[in-house]
Parts: sequence; C-alpha cells; structure tokens
Amino acid sequence: MKVKKAYFAGGCFWGVEYYFDKKEGVISAVSGYMGGSFENPTYQDVKTGKTGHYETVEVTYDPEKVSYEELARLFFEIHDPTQPDGQGPDIGEQYKSVIFYNDEEEKCIAEKLINILRTKGYNVMTKVLPVSKFYRAEEYHQDYYERKNQTPACHYYTKRFDDY
Repeated sequence: MKVKKAYFAGGCFWGVEYYFDKKEGVISAVSGYMGGSFENPTYQDVKTGKTGHYETVEVTYDPEKVSYEELARLFFEIHDPTQPDGQGPDIGEQYKSVIFYNDEEEKCIAEKLINILRTKGYNVMTKVLPVSKFYRAEEYHQDYYERKNQTPACHYYTKRFDDY
C-alpha cells in the first residue's frame, strides 16, 4: 500500500488529531510541531508562541481511500479558519490556522478551497506554507482525547462545503 502524509495546523493539536483519526482512509494522525526556527522543539518551547512553530498534525493516509482534497476540506470544517489569532480560547502564534503543502498540487487544492470559502463570505485567515521538518510532540499529547475518553473542547464539525 502506498501512503502519503499531509500536515495541518488548526489550533490545539488534540482536537485536530481527534477528527483526522476518525476519518476513513487515515492510517494515523500524530500531534507535533512544524514551521519553527530551531531543531527539536518541546511543548515548553512552542507554547511561548515565540519559536515560529505551529501545533501541527501529521496525517498519514491511503490515497486510494481518501484524497488530499477530502482531508483539506475536513480540516476547514473542524476548526474556525476565520479566527486570526489562534483557535477558540487558545490564542497565540502556535495556534494559528496553517496548511503545509508537500507539492504544487496540494498548494493549489488548499488555495482553491480557501477561494471557495471566501466566495461564501468566510474571511479565511489560513496560511498556506511549504512543508518543513515535522517534530513529533511528547507522548502525553498523542491520542489525548482518546486516552481521556473525552471529545474536543475547542474543535467541532461545521459543514462549510456543499458539493460532497
């Protein structure tokens, strides 16, 4: 089986990971950090909002079962892409909305979806940035809601696209 990886930052990674883990075709969703200015950041580093890293989820998926576009659409429907300063009560650079693209095709898909949302009246703040090194977060961040037997506090599903 050929697998691919996609990277999404949409506020606290716990909720983003939770929803991607439940998507058919997703093999794994891992919480971590991407986009920052130094190697091997820890949560203690990133939570300051000064490292340039975003709380990011690495989604490993089977492209025969789910497309990149389906994943990106889900991303826009599980967080508020219009919030400029974070997500819900989580405010700071590390909580901003970002799609990290691996290639031009992914970049075009992300930009297309942002344009669709803008034509629907959403003032989308999501950044579209090239993939950089992904750092897996500490184990206590992995599968957080699953281990706590809870549902996300800051993320919820809101249908924003009509054509699927």
